Amino acid sequence: MIQLYSFLVAALFITAACKPVEKEKQDSIKLPQKAQTILDYIQPLKYSRGNRLPLYLWPVTDIGNTNDTVAEAIVKKFNERGIGVVCTWNKGKNEEDIQKDFIIAKAQKKLGLRVNISTTSLLSSFYTGEKKQAHIDKNGNPFFDNSFGDVKKMGCPFTLDSSKKVIRDRVEYFLKRYKEEKLSVDFIFADWEIDGPIEVNGAYDSSMKCIRCQKYLGKNFGFDKFQKTMREMRSHLQSYAYSSPVSSSYPNALIGNYAVYPNDGYRYWYDYFESLNKNQPIKKEQKAAYRKWYKDFSLTGYTCAMPVMYPWSNIYLWYDFKNPDYRWFYNMLLVASNAGENTPHNIPVIGFVHYHTVFIGPKSKVEIKQMSRIAYQEALWHMILRGTDTFFMWCSNKDNKVECQLVQEVYAAAQEYGEYLEHGVPFTFDVPKTEGPVISGLVLNDSVLIRRTDFTDNHGPVTVMVGTKQISVKYASGKCQIISLK
Repeated sequence: MIQLYSFLVAALFITAACKPVEKEKQDSIKLPQKAQTILDYIQPLKYSRGNRLPLYLWPVTDIGNTNDTVAEAIVKKFNERGIGVVCTWNKGKNEEDIQKDFIIAKAQKKLGLRVNISTTSLLSSFYTGEKKQAHIDKNGNPFFDNSFGDVKKMGCPFTLDSSKKVIRDRVEYFLKRYKEEKLSVDFIFADWEIDGPIEVNGAYDSSMKCIRCQKYLGKNFGFDKFQKTMREMRSHLQSYAYSSPVSSSYPNALIGNYAVYPNDGYRYWYDYFESLNKNQPIKKEQKAAYRKWYKDFSLTGYTCAMPVMYPWSNIYLWYDFKNPDYRWFYNMLLVASNAGENTPHNIPVIGFVHYHTVFIGPKSKVEIKQMSRIAYQEALWHMILRGTDTFFMWCSNKDNKVECQLVQEVYAAAQEYGEYLEHGVPFTFDVPKTEGPVISGLVLNDSVLIRRTDFTDNHGPVTVMVGTKQISVKYASGKCQIISLK
């Protein structure tokens, strides 16, 4: 018994002695410059993230050439900061690059972390620009819809069956390769936007002139029928070529696409390539025209929601709030609340976010003021407290440092309330139509995690209903509060 005790003490001593050595060894590994630069300005988490989904950052994609040792160090160091490393599946990827992705995935598997994949390239594109995919006018002449600019030749949506098998084969090839390596796919997303059947811009007008579209839709089809048909066709293509093969190989994978999420039947933002079609039904608020949207999420086979909460430049011009920050905050929270309220609790919401103004369309004569960093981070907090599970931050290279820091600081600080984040339920999705205090929170058992952000100087107590309980919320600048419901 004494000998066994001595052995255990010795073993514990050796284990304890090895940990600093192992950390020292990890710290001495030279990482790719791209990875090291990002790691240098992001701090490790103070609180464990438990079972919470990692944070996804656009710059932490294809992070550098690696061997097994370096890959493990990269994955581990980013995980210490709450960040998931992402690899891309590209249709032009050679065998050497595929093997490098395997190295990252094997490191993630070894450390018990999610294998994260971007598959955008494989889905590009259903519209190939070939003449056989063009619309056909009444005189039999082919034509393309040029309302999307030079980005894509958008043709007749009823010609796309010839493309879907090609794209599915690309996806299945990578799935087969990962299966062969005994690797999982845990989160996979696409940024699939300007392609396939779509109803925005001039698509409706082009289809009205196309004799093939008229054959399938009728001669005088309305916009609602057009939108419904386009979204159902679009969902079919996404399901057939992308989500269905992934879920067949990896039933537990989180599968998503940029801007596809459960909603209330309206879209409260416009992407950079989108403009309002005069035939599309809208809901007006101040100068905003919110478009009627089709509820297509359930048809896609996606298992995570990916709303887009960006400060698009036109948003600033839609509203007349005196506090310029509230113009941005209001709309971003409107989108987040729409997704949070309409997404089932068992489906994660992974919100695309961005800080710097995204300028679209012609230059405005009105000065567009950049959202403040404080207001942006407050918006992130309220998104979390309204059902956003984690973020996917997109940015350009020049903005990497600021963008990464701002979102990671909120993600890291929020984990202090990890139990609420994992098990709590939002109690409100109301977005105040006038400037003043904004309150969001998560209810867990007999208490609620609350955050209050004010956009005026009136900081008096505010009374809110949490379920059947009325509570008073005091002003607490930049802080969360836990209030008992007993």
